[in-house]
Amino acid sequence: MQRENTIDRMVAARRERVPPGQKLTEKFPVLDLGVKPKFHEAHWRFTVEGEIAHPIDLGWEAFTGLHERTQQTSDFHCVTTWSKLDVAWGGIRFAELAQIVQPTPAARFVIMHCGDGYTTNLALDDLLAEDVLLAYELDGAPLPLEHGGPVRMVVPKLYAWKSAKFLRRLVFQAEDEPGYWEERGYHHRGDPWQEERYS
Repeated sequence: MQRENTIDRMVAARRERVPPGQKLTEKFPVLDLGVKPKFHEAHWRFTVEGEIAHPIDLGWEAFTGLHERTQQTSDFHCVTTWSKLDVAWGGIRFAELAQIVQPTPAARFVIMHCGDGYTTNLALDDLLAEDVLLAYELDGAPLPLEHGGPVRMVVPKLYAWKSAKFLRRLVFQAEDEPGYWEERGYHHRGDPWQEERYS
């Protein structure tokens, strides 16, 4: 009886972490634009530009050495109604990157540009949350191509289309600019707890 009560409490606790309209999955579905750009370590570049004091243009080794690696476990919610709990990521905190590039007072938004042509936008304040990562590891191994490797943004508190795959460039801007899905009617922020699926 005590074991059943413990299991019931565990199940209830997991349900509390699932936003409205979402269903739990143990799998990790793969969604993208159908283009998976190959990773060549010798040619890969990552740039940060726009309303910042210190623009950067880095190769793979310099990028992964930019700051000490952070590991975190967080939940992942897709707008297509699935949620995966306890995903283990490793990478660089966006807030630590921001300290390096030093956004100007005018910087209010960041536009993410990806190797497959995908873009998405977010307010700088959302990206500065402690759990936002530029992830290059998944489950302790290099981030696989199907999940956005070698680097993807991970924004756990928002729907997963904001966790841009194949990340190559960040542009800090004073003005917002809708990205791929936002231009097609999706919400500009995407809070799963508010069901901000569409504008």
